[in-house]
Amino acid sequence: MRLHVHEWGDPAGPPVVCLHGVTGHGGRFRKLAEERLAGRHVLAPDLRGHGRSTWEEPWTFSEHLRDLLDTFDEQAAWIGHSFGGRLIMEVAARRPELVERAVLVDPAMRVPLDIARQLAGVESRPKEFASPEEALAELAQALVSTPRDILEEELREHLVAAEDGRLRYRYSQPSAAAVYLELATAPPAYSELRMPTLLVVGVESKLVSAAEAELYRNALGELLDFTIVPGGHSCLWDAFDETGEAIARFLDVDY
Repeated sequence: MRLHVHEWGDPAGPPVVCLHGVTGHGGRFRKLAEERLAGRHVLAPDLRGHGRSTWEEPWTFSEHLRDLLDTFDEQAAWIGHSFGGRLIMEVAARRPELVERAVLVDPAMRVPLDIARQLAGVESRPKEFASPEEALAELAQALVSTPRDILEEELREHLVAAEDGRLRYRYSQPSAAAVYLELATAPPAYSELRMPTLLVVGVESKLVSAAEAELYRNALGELLDFTIVPGGHSCLWDAFDETGEAIARFLDVDY
């Protein structure tokens, strides 16, 4: 199944594929593409169950991987946030020739089963709002230091009105619950990343521990570039400048 893909930049430029997190969408990479990846052809799919791609089951890693391989068949740099980072690992294990280099932004390689079940349970309760302001207030509480204008853009793209007038996010909550449980499974070996890799971690995020960062170092050696940025898990929101600059430097982009 080919995915819906958001595109920015020069179609003749070197391709960069960007993969979003569990409850996200490809449009979240607009600012990075337009402000930090000049001259590149940035392609950001809505993953299965999200945005304007199909919401049909199954929502397994194998199906997400099949979708990505149906959609992208040329070598590119790959950027993945959270769940998107795990998917890059899956692609690298299956088709390493497609990943010229990898950027893992606070990646969710494996989530403890009890936490995965808690997160899946959250998605079993409807997320709906009476107004954009109500959604904005809830979203802001879950973040560390994201500027308001970024959140307002997110809601304009990702929040839609249902027939009953209530506002809901443009993703399937059952698909998100399924992904959280998939994230409790073991990832491919870190040594599958046999290409230059940038690991970006939010200083206030607890997703990538010091022990896990050491696993990357041991597996990748000189292929690893490790950067810590301010803020929490949503690095491209909480610390856009620092994260964007690290990515542009790693991809050798003069923005």
